[in-house]
Amino acid sequence: MTFFALARGAVGVLVRTIFGLRVVGLENVPGAGGVVVAANHISNLDPPVLGVALPRPVSYMAKKELFVMPLLGPLIRHLNAFPVDRAAGGGAALRAGLRLLKDGQCVVVFPEGGRNLSGTNEEKGGAAFLAAAAGVPVLPAAIVGTRRLRPFHRITVVFGVPLRLTRNRKSDGDDLAKGTAEIMQRIRALEESIT
Repeated sequence: MTFFALARGAVGVLVRTIFGLRVVGLENVPGAGGVVVAANHISNLDPPVLGVALPRPVSYMAKKELFVMPLLGPLIRHLNAFPVDRAAGGGAALRAGLRLLKDGQCVVVFPEGGRNLSGTNEEKGGAAFLAAAAGVPVLPAAIVGTRRLRPFHRITVVFGVPLRLTRNRKSDGDDLAKGTAEIMQRIRALEESIT
């Protein structure tokens, strides 16, 4: 058994017991093959909640600053996270994500680029780029209930219908912007379906 599987099981017991985790739309999650999971991001608990909600192992893009923290850095590496250097444009992370997707893995990306506490974060095009470049679907996901964490206050994760984004050699930045906007629109609609 992998460290990821052990951690997923332990966190799953806590999240289900303390927060009554409810998962909606599991039938929309592809059972195999590369997929980009694009989700909203409000709380530090969002990545582990997604890891528990998804029925398959996942890898996460995470800001590089987390990897130099004494305990957290080694822990998240063992939980399949890989660093994004946002100041350098994230090229290395995109290449790592493409390799994982082409190997048939599930990669979680937060298009808001970090925790969006104010609702004003500028959306990033990484999820749209990865999905189009790897030729894999984007699975929109909304996490509801992590803004104000309270014991026995329900957390819900809802997965939407996967969408495909295409990019050809004539595509430009506008195509990625449109794809990102569509992804975020789907995530917002999923949030509203729960609240």
